[in-house]
Amino acid sequence: MKIMGLVTVVLLVLGCVASVICENDDGAAKVFDDNFKVMWAEDHVKTSENGHVWHLSLDQQSGSGFQSKHKYKFGWFSMKLKLVPGDSAGVVTAYYMSSNNEMNRDELDFEFLGNRSGEPYALQTNIYAKGTGGREQRHILWFDPTEDFHTYSILWNSHQIVFFADQIPVRVHRHTKATTHVFPREQGMYMFSSIWNADDWATRGGLEKTNWALAPFVSSYKKFHAVGCKWEDSYPACNSTTAETEKWWDESVAWSLNDKQKKDYRWVRSNYMVYDYCYDKTRFSTQPVECSVAPWD
Repeated sequence: MKIMGLVTVVLLVLGCVASVICENDDGAAKVFDDNFKVMWAEDHVKTSENGHVWHLSLDQQSGSGFQSKHKYKFGWFSMKLKLVPGDSAGVVTAYYMSSNNEMNRDELDFEFLGNRSGEPYALQTNIYAKGTGGREQRHILWFDPTEDFHTYSILWNSHQIVFFADQIPVRVHRHTKATTHVFPREQGMYMFSSIWNADDWATRGGLEKTNWALAPFVSSYKKFHAVGCKWEDSYPACNSTTAETEKWWDESVAWSLNDKQKKDYRWVRSNYMVYDYCYDKTRFSTQPVECSVAPWD
């Protein structure tokens, strides 16, 4: 019976990795006070009565934001977001990981760009390595992110960084010999989120301005889940006693996309990608080195 139980656990973990839906639903994953602190504008942050849902608001006076209490190096990081509905032009909801040191910053960004009513939301991702970003990719979302909560996740290990929307991989950034200098892997990162006004660029390049008569603009969050190595004063090795089932994000099965994920990734790029910095010759006369690296072997 013990052997059968162990086999069951292993199969469950492998299934979880294969579909990338490892989301713990326990209380620790849902109560935000256990995981986050408000960065600014506490009067613009509201929490549900049970502490499981946070709401960030933006008006003409201020935006708002929070950050995780812990810094991590490598792992699986997931959150459910419900974005500003209706006319949200000029509004940006950011959900990202950052080392939070401006001069040598590493950062992994989800940025949700608001729109005029009836238009699709745009999801912009970006990667900073050693203080340099400019690696924007933009997709039109294939669902309405304002009607319900959707899951946005980052898988980060020493082999690859993958951005997911509802378990669909939308971006892959691989660590190879060619990309070792542009792959964030030496610094721990906090998890952040914020809502702010960016009507100078966010909607149609700044042509659509924020309609403040519709404020406050509110984005909502729940079910944060982080499984990874916590960073202290210096990077600690993962606890050697940690069960292998808890470190699935650092096992070989998580070093590349599986067959279903590859199919989903191709589908997203073919149907929903609207901008890729790799092919922007007005910005880059020479294609950045990481752009020549395939998303998998």
